[in-house]
Amino acid sequence: MDPIDVGNLLQHALKATFLMAAPMLGIGLLIGLLVSIVQAATQINEVTLVFIPKMLGVGITMWLLGPWMYEQVFILVQEVAAQISVVSGGMS
Repeated sequence: MDPIDVGNLLQHALKATFLMAAPMLGIGLLIGLLVSIVQAATQINEVTLVFIPKMLGVGITMWLLGPWMYEQVFILVQEVAAQISVVSGGMS
């Protein structure tokens, strides 16, 4: 296995990780921003008020995008398994 192959595999793994984490982080950021705007408008300064909406938003996002995230992990595992086969001298 060449260093270029290792770099490509690492790049693919990082890309898959970022793609799977981005929707949940984005929803958490958006909900946090909206709750902060409501808190500023109503002058309710409760730190724990944002926790439940964020938890629900991220949970629903994970539930809706779960099959897509599973597919991304499955593709990555297939690619790693194929590379292991090549490195160990097996048939590819």
